Amino acid sequence: MSGARTLPTPRVLDGRQASRVDALVDGALVELRRHGYEGLTVRNAAKRAGVAAATAYTYFGSKDHLVAEVFRRRLEALPPVVVDGRRSPVNRVTSVLRELALSVAEEPELAAASTTAVLATDPDVQRLRGRIGAVFNDRLVAALGEGHDPAVLRALNLALAGGLLQAGMGYFSYTDLADRLAEVAEVVLGGRR
Repeated sequence: MSGARTLPTPRVLDGRQASRVDALVDGALVELRRHGYEGLTVRNAAKRAGVAAATAYTYFGSKDHLVAEVFRRRLEALPPVVVDGRRSPVNRVTSVLRELALSVAEEPELAAASTTAVLATDPDVQRLRGRIGAVFNDRLVAALGEGHDPAVLRALNLALAGGLLQAGMGYFSYTDLADRLAEVAEVVLGGRR
């Protein structure tokens, strides 16, 4: 691994530690795909990763912490928003919201687990929740462009968070979420009458 990475805790990880954390994150994703949130434990993610359970718990104090880290990494791995100034703000925002919703839909087990995990009161999860929210916010800011109305940004962030929660509760699919968020963008940005 090149360079050190940081977890949402104050410590910086060296190469070996970062490799263990990467393996734990990968192991957790495999476990989620096979057994869902209910079947995931830090212990079985550690076993899959070839890491001692005690070592795994030094990095992740709970399965919610582990799931939130997997979700954060998934979001932060999305390609950067490319702003095409020839497109209207509503088209740019709709594109960003669709991309977020469809990337979540690609991993339904992770999406479902994240609905529960990111709401945990664990301080490590709270820090990750802030970073996840920052990913959403930064992508929306880029799509809106300079001089955007802060109230519009707040409304879009609320719609995105609420939409993810409703999809996670089973009110509609994550794929349907993309269309619903596009509708919200059109209404909020005045592209629909």
